[in-house]
Amino acid sequence: MNNSQSALLFPGQGAQELGMGRDLAEADSEIMDLWKKAEKISNIPLRGLYWEGGENIDDTRRLQVALTAANLSLWMALSRHFKPAAAAGHSLGEYSAVAAAGVLDFDSVLRLVTLRGRLMAEADPAGIGGMAALVKLTQEKAGELVDAVNAACPESKERELRMANFNTPAQFVVSGTRQSIATLAEKAREFKGRALPLAVSGAFHSPFMAEAAKEFAQALKKYNFSKPKFTVYCNVTGLPETSAEGIRQRLAEQMISPVQWILTIRNQFRAGIRCFVECGPKNILGKMVAPILEGEPGATEGVYKAVSLSSAAELQKFRLA
Repeated sequence: MNNSQSALLFPGQGAQELGMGRDLAEADSEIMDLWKKAEKISNIPLRGLYWEGGENIDDTRRLQVALTAANLSLWMALSRHFKPAAAAGHSLGEYSAVAAAGVLDFDSVLRLVTLRGRLMAEADPAGIGGMAALVKLTQEKAGELVDAVNAACPESKERELRMANFNTPAQFVVSGTRQSIATLAEKAREFKGRALPLAVSGAFHSPFMAEAAKEFAQALKKYNFSKPKFTVYCNVTGLPETSAEGIRQRLAEQMISPVQWILTIRNQFRAGIRCFVECGPKNILGKMVAPILEGEPGATEGVYKAVSLSSAAELQKFRLA
């Protein structure tokens, strides 16, 4: 696989883990400086929390900037000998993709994800909203289930159960009120599927985030966006974006729009991507590639590969391959 056939993938919330990025930072002063900068910008002791075992590492206020620092640590090390053709990030991970492509500098991205984490955490102070993963259902059946729950739990348009993430053809995430999420779990069994509530602080990628999205869109206007050095595939459309202003607009829409990850991977493959390189603490997105491309014309065994890089050792193996 050559670089012109490779795409970077950056994971989002859910990929965090204790110790993430520590091995790289302790071996590389530039990467350590990135973590120090993230701490200064966010005013959060990230290394103490995520390297030494602090409490509540899943708090979106702190994990968004911490996970972005971990993702970018891997990219900093990889970028010294690897130039991809494209990049994409899942939800929060899209900000790492934008930074990798040079659309925004690292400082700007760290500031934006710090703000994003705070706004998303504060968007639902009453704790009305929630999310759940749907598994063992086709996209059609998942849609039918969501419709059935909305019929059983009538809400305003802003609070209806919505599809939030299209992860693989058999894995979706929905957002809505906690009442509707509870009903979803009950009705999923009737559809021969399962609904697994997620430990999140709100109904992300849905109209629940509307007020937060408005404030965030205003903040985005204050930053200088540059033309990407390589193509960025955006969550909102699953399509390639090559203009600075186009990426700014997609980021403004992302907080209230579903993540079109299935389309992202399929469109990258159709554009000639044959090596999917995940830069993140866990092998999450790499595992999604095969089920997404199953049945895709030309996506036969050996034609493409997915590689997950989460440590200095894995980066070294990839560099030598």
